[in-house]
Order: sequence, then C-alpha cells, then structure tokens
Amino acid sequence: MKGVGIFAQHDEGGFKLKIAKMLVFSTLCLLVLTSSNAIVQAKILDPSVDLSEPMMTEARGRSLLVEEVTTTWCPTCAEIDPYLMGVADSHGSRIAMVSYHPSDGVDGFQPPAAQHRIERLGIVHGNAIPSPTFFVEGMNPRSGTEAWSDVQRDILDSELTRQETSTLQFQVTRNDEGITAKIIYADVLESNRNNSQLTFLIIEHKKMVPNDVANPGEEHRDRVLVATAECHFNTSNIEVSIGLLSAEVSQGCSDDFEVTFTDLQEFSILLVHESSEHAIEHLEATLGTYGAVEFAYRSRDSPQSWSFTGIVLLVAAGAGLIAVLPRKDRN
Repeated sequence: MKGVGIFAQHDEGGFKLKIAKMLVFSTLCLLVLTSSNAIVQAKILDPSVDLSEPMMTEARGRSLLVEEVTTTWCPTCAEIDPYLMGVADSHGSRIAMVSYHPSDGVDGFQPPAAQHRIERLGIVHGNAIPSPTFFVEGMNPRSGTEAWSDVQRDILDSELTRQETSTLQFQVTRNDEGITAKIIYADVLESNRNNSQLTFLIIEHKKMVPNDVANPGEEHRDRVLVATAECHFNTSNIEVSIGLLSAEVSQGCSDDFEVTFTDLQEFSILLVHESSEHAIEHLEATLGTYGAVEFAYRSRDSPQSWSFTGIVLLVAAGAGLIAVLPRKDRN
C-alpha cells in the first residue's frame, strides 16, 4: 500500500492500561512545565459562535506541530483516536495536532492534501510509514500506542531547544462561499525566509467514516486534514492548493495570503511557517516549523484552563487507574 502500513503489534487486553499510562505521563509533563503558570489555550470557539464577523487568532508562533499518519482501517488507530483530542487540549497552545489519512486505496477518506503532507514527511523518512506514527516537528517517527511517552519527551525536548519563532496571526470569516482564513500579521524569521513557505492546513473534526469501508472504530475520526495551500516566499506565489475553493495572494505571502474552503460543522485551521520541499530535498533545511498558530471551531469537553491543584488531582486519579486496570483485565 502506498505511503502507509499497519502497526503490527496490537495488545487489546492491555490497551486501557497503555492509555492510562499515556494520560498520566502527559499530565506529569504538564506539571513540570506549568507549576507556576496556567496553560495558555489555543483559540477555540464553540460552533454556536457566529463567524459572520472576522474572528482573529492571537499573534503567536510557538505551537509545536505534531503530525500523525493514521488510517480508518487500523484497529490501533481507531482505539487511540478518541483520546487524542483530550491529550491535545491538555497541552493548550503548546502543540497543534493534525492527522493524515493516506491515498492507499483502502482508507475511508484519502484526501489528496493528506497524501501531499505524507509525501513531504517521506522526503526524510521514506514512504513506508506505519500507522499510527507520530512526528513532533517532523522528526523522530514514533509508532504505536507505546510510543506516546516518547512523543511527550520529543515535545519537551523541542520546547527546551527552540529559540526564536515567527509570529503569525490570521482572521477567519464565514461568507456566502464558505469559510475564509486570511493572514493579517506575519513576522517571519528573516534567516529562513527564502527557503520557506507559509502553509494553511484545514482540519475537519468528527469526520464521518463511510459505511462501505473497513472501520474497527467509532463512526467518525478527528483532526483529519482535508485541504492545504502553500505560499512560497522565494516566488511570492501560491505553489500548492489542494481541496480548497480558492487560494489567493496579491501583495505577498506575509501580507494578504488567504484561502477559502467549504463550510464545515467543526474545523481547525493551522497557519505554519515551514521549510519548502525544495529546501528539504536539497538538505538546505529540515522538516521542523519556524512558527505555528491554530484557530479551532469545535466543541470541547475539557475545561478552558487547568489549575495546579487540578493537575495534581488528575495525576493521583491516573495513578489509581493504573493500579486498578490490571485487575479488571484479568477478570
């Protein structure tokens, strides 16, 4: 199959234990980073909010891009997927998470935009990427449920080593055509400018899996990339536009780059400053980003902010869950 395989090891009996450990480790990481500060949340709006007036993101850029290669037919992927949005929410604006479903002839979605991004990862990591596999800033592929602790460490390592980032801001508006996202501010790192691009990633939440395909999980999947556009600084043109109604730029990538896509019930938009494929192919740059900011228009179950006490309680609850689960699995 093109671009993706299946993660062979699947321990159904121990899956709940793995998830419990994953959540506790995630929370411990948060405890280290947030012992004196509240977690800053990404821009998240409930779907009941009207988008007839422009809504702006914060001017930010420090979010780490976490990419997942996954499929609708993979049992392990189907079990992990429901938990990942909560994990992403617990990190606030520290990470921006997106899932890529490949054009493998079997997956229920197969959006061309996702295959384009998988092939971008393949420049460095090759085409045989198993599912599920996670990449933090494009590096260190981590596969399967046991890999999440490594993903957490990669997130921490990236945050500790990251220096300056580009600062990005865009606005989102609903119009007669659909949803339009337009850059209103981009202060990009000049040292990386010529070999880089600004990329919009359009993500659909709660995307329904077709009834006529193999689906071992829930009736929908989350964080599914459905469209993308790239504006390259060396040409000041849009070089890639996939799955969109339109993509336009007139003055320059950092001035008025905008995209319009079909209205979705729940979605996220990521704006990323990253290396061009040409620079990656010629070893002039890496897969990592120089800046990323997210706008999310979706419902959520987790609280808007996490207190220090709440984190401690969750760690204690998670530790208790780990102690109990093995007994339940043996019954």
